[in-house]
Amino acid sequence: MDALWITLLVVLVVALVLRRLRPTWYWMTFGVTLATIRVLSRYRSVMDACGLTVPPSRWRLTLARVTNRPPPEDRSPRILRLRPTATGLVLRLKLRPGQDAFDFSASSDRLRHSFALHNVVSREIRSGVVELRMTGYDILKRVRMPAVGFDDALRVPVALREDGEVHYRDYREVPHALNVGATKSGKSVYQRTLVAGLAPRNVALVGIDCKNGVELSPLATRFTAMADNSTDAAELLAALVEYMSRVYDLIRAEQCISVGLPDAEITADIWDLPPHLRPVPVVVLVDEVAELALAANKAEEARRDRIVTDLVRLSQLGRAAGIHLEICGQRFGSELGKGITMLRAQLTGRTAHRVNDETSANMAFGDISPDAVLAAVQIDRDRPGTAVAGDSSGGWTRIRAPHTTLRQAVDTCNAHAHRTPSIPELEPFRPAVPVRVIVGKVQPKSASAPAF
Repeated sequence: MDALWITLLVVLVVALVLRRLRPTWYWMTFGVTLATIRVLSRYRSVMDACGLTVPPSRWRLTLARVTNRPPPEDRSPRILRLRPTATGLVLRLKLRPGQDAFDFSASSDRLRHSFALHNVVSREIRSGVVELRMTGYDILKRVRMPAVGFDDALRVPVALREDGEVHYRDYREVPHALNVGATKSGKSVYQRTLVAGLAPRNVALVGIDCKNGVELSPLATRFTAMADNSTDAAELLAALVEYMSRVYDLIRAEQCISVGLPDAEITADIWDLPPHLRPVPVVVLVDEVAELALAANKAEEARRDRIVTDLVRLSQLGRAAGIHLEICGQRFGSELGKGITMLRAQLTGRTAHRVNDETSANMAFGDISPDAVLAAVQIDRDRPGTAVAGDSSGGWTRIRAPHTTLRQAVDTCNAHAHRTPSIPELEPFRPAVPVRVIVGKVQPKSASAPAF
């Protein structure tokens, strides 16, 4: 008997230690079993308390009345599947007639408390079926990205979502994006993670960093072009517009639509061009958009108008030419001047890190989802890197990027410097190759690649 109590005490101590120091191990060893029992045992009462039940059908009431039996209870959604994962549980439910998927989204916070889990996210799988993704612990406290397969497509894993899934930056689906956030909110870490994820891929990187290049210049070995002031940025954007026109001329020359041309060979963008003719896609990273939009005199106003006009033109026409915008800033409102709201309307992807006021959050999500605005304002200051990601469809989720140090990003860019393509229009803006001193001798780093 004493051995049994000692064993139980040891197991309890191990469980408490794992829960505090290794929440993932605790969940896989103890938590998933306890949570499954808790969900199944409380399911019917929780559904009833949250108002997620429906009255019995008329024929059931009639049958009970004819047979002189007590009236049947309200019916809960039917459980189709309960699947444990490394971070929580996935509960798939079949809705009863009259129920709506929105009811489960509105009750997610009550379900979280009722099942004693960390988070509950509801999404509609198909008509009549919803899925509750429940996390057993705070997976955003210490972000550990799961292993994902690598492909050369423009789909980069950049963060972990609150439901345990990987958040991807997919340029084919969302060509342009906006990233806002206050100082020390994690924008730079998110940007480093994105650059490190793009470095091994067949893509040209173009950087505009008006903070004298302090954020992007350490990664210069992987950049095809870079500007560190507003004057150079205006000329660089004009060169990008010229390059975009050349790509459109190529697409037009290759269309050659005729009666005998197969449908698969008809194209209006670069992705359906033959591989030997397809231009390399270009990702333009703007580190602080406000520096491009501010003007103190007439000359700067003219330059500012050219910059904003070229950015709007690239956002409207660049997708088919394989040009994608990634714009960062602390604020992105109409006070930046004419054309800014037009540019913002073209940025489908929205990511908001911690902001200092609700107005800044409205600049990102005000025209998409009021709930996302509230979530962005509530981001804890002690959790840099946490953000709210959404798009023009109105859907949103909390994410947190892994802590990518500048050293890690620099090493990744240096390792893949040979992938840096050369574009003739952007060649004048090619960043200077850093020089590394090794044991008393100077060794330049090479970053050459075939030109398009």
